[in-house]
Amino acid sequence: MSVGPWTGSPIVLPANQPADRFYLGGARIAEFRGIEPSGDHVPEDWVASTTTVAGFDELGLTILQDGTSLRATIAENPLQWLGKAHVDRFGADPALLVKLLDAGERLPVHVHPDDTFARSHLGCRTGKTESWIVLSATPGAQVHLGFRENMDPAVLADWVGRQNRPALLSALHGIDVAAGDTIFVPAGLPHAIGAGIFLLELQQAADLSLLLEYDGFAVDGPREGHLGIGFDSALSCVRHQAVPPEMLTELCGGIDATRIFPPQADAFFRADRHIGPNPSTWEPGFAIVVVLGGSGRLTWAEDQSCELRRGMSVLLPWNAGPVRVDGPVELIRCRPPAL
Repeated sequence: MSVGPWTGSPIVLPANQPADRFYLGGARIAEFRGIEPSGDHVPEDWVASTTTVAGFDELGLTILQDGTSLRATIAENPLQWLGKAHVDRFGADPALLVKLLDAGERLPVHVHPDDTFARSHLGCRTGKTESWIVLSATPGAQVHLGFRENMDPAVLADWVGRQNRPALLSALHGIDVAAGDTIFVPAGLPHAIGAGIFLLELQQAADLSLLLEYDGFAVDGPREGHLGIGFDSALSCVRHQAVPPEMLTELCGGIDATRIFPPQADAFFRADRHIGPNPSTWEPGFAIVVVLGGSGRLTWAEDQSCELRRGMSVLLPWNAGPVRVDGPVELIRCRPPAL
């Protein structure tokens, strides 16, 4: 089991919580990880991250035991980490960001741009399509996703300018959620995660958020909420069309289903569930494993192995070869886009 300079083996990673985020949370991450809470504004754990928080050079990056960043380590050995097919398409970028997110309060209504907008307006390689796997939720917890009716862009701009929070929230579908539910969130759809929800998030490797709502949150919305291009320009990334019920049905699912996310998610990220006691054998490939419960063992290179237990995250390099999971353990294997 590698925990320092990379030796070609999987790496068991500690928590990586960027501090002082603008919304409350963090206690559920601490309980899940089996660590002491480090504050009440640490609601995100960026697992095996090569992505930085917007506006920062290093905040958000996973730092290995020897003090080097995971980003730099992968850049030194991209073929060994990611495999030739991935490197040919994405370079040394894993093209994946995985987070644990603990919503201690409802998050503001916000939107992420798609790839086309990010490239043409922001000079970024990708936008931010994401997905959520609900790990736990208080009774009555909801997420909010997509407009219930077609939205007039001028009306939306007025609501944002006046910070008409009740109108913004009520314009969205409210979706009751419980542990095991999944939501796929295409870029452009306005959304908000409700209080009391603890989830595992897979997303494109970018930190790009347009805040439609910011009043009452610990963030300077007029300065920081518009992707650096002003609200007049940024609001054009919003999908103003209504999301019909049949589309919501397609976007929402559960981890007990054959597929965790709908087929269109494969272009952005993939996720597989393993639940023991029957073993699983995985082909070589870069992956981020998050252990949800139980205990088991991960084996690679025939005789090398490490224990798996709830709250662990393990980074699998392509060079580790085929990997086997044994024991009564439940986990999610998070993978980059399909090639």
